[in-house]
Amino acid sequence: MGAGRAFTPKDFLDLGSRGMVDVTLSKLVAAGVIRRAGRGLYDLPKHSEALGITLSPNVDEIARAIARRFRWRIIPTGASAANILRLSTQVPAKITYLSDGPNRKFELGKQTIHFKHARPKEMRTEGALSSLVVQALRFLGKQEVGPEVISRLRNRLSPADKRRLLRDARYSTDWIFAVAQRIAEVDA
Repeated sequence: MGAGRAFTPKDFLDLGSRGMVDVTLSKLVAAGVIRRAGRGLYDLPKHSEALGITLSPNVDEIARAIARRFRWRIIPTGASAANILRLSTQVPAKITYLSDGPNRKFELGKQTIHFKHARPKEMRTEGALSSLVVQALRFLGKQEVGPEVISRLRNRLSPADKRRLLRDARYSTDWIFAVAQRIAEVDA
């Protein structure tokens, strides 16, 4: 694991008993090697040489660790999805993920991560990138998705990602599927 990665004790149960894993993680926290981000959540702190400080835990890493702990599938939504794809510079104030688990929220310092239960239809995606694109398009809205957004996504996605996007977008609204078809077009 590299700096900035988040994990839970369950990620290490293949190495020993739960008690041994908990004791080892507690010793690593006491030694300052890892940081406790929340109850049962840890991360390997990332240090910024330019700023000379230890950075806050990566919220997306923490969300993925929570999802692994509960065996949930998650998809970033709204501004988070658009920001990850660099389609928007807006940094979300409310961090929300669609989940096949229950509605839950987790406090992470001053931030809160919200997991919103989604219908199976919304979680029916094969690729993480294609589900991210669908959520980003939904956030931007039909009027904001123009040639520039389509061009950016077309350049970012590999041919395999484009095929996956077409398969996944067919379960979404008609306009998102139409945009996916335009993204997947082969340049002449």
